[in-house]
Amino acid sequence: MSSDERLRNPLTDALAEAVLLLKSKEECYRFFEDIATVAEIKALAQRLEVAKMLQRNETYTAITERTGVSTATISRVKRCLNFGADGYQLILRRLKEQNEKHESYEGEL
Repeated sequence: MSSDERLRNPLTDALAEAVLLLKSKEECYRFFEDIATVAEIKALAQRLEVAKMLQRNETYTAITERTGVSTATISRVKRCLNFGADGYQLILRRLKEQNEKHESYEGEL
């Protein structure tokens, strides 16, 4: 599925290009600290954690207790997981592959 065309414009294209130029976790922290509030960054991080927990079939209660998000936020993330642009699915798959690669590498040591 593709992204929502209402989201696309020259400004959001420029933001996407800027994010793609970041080369390290430290650069990400520096950029996001300048471009967003701490609350906005934490909200995005919480949503990613909610997506991970939903993918593991954890309950809304467990998710709320761990992350502090509302059930409305959990429902929104779940809707995006099931019917969204597949952005969560893409990043969750890549994170899983990265973790498996890392675990495999550690096993070789």
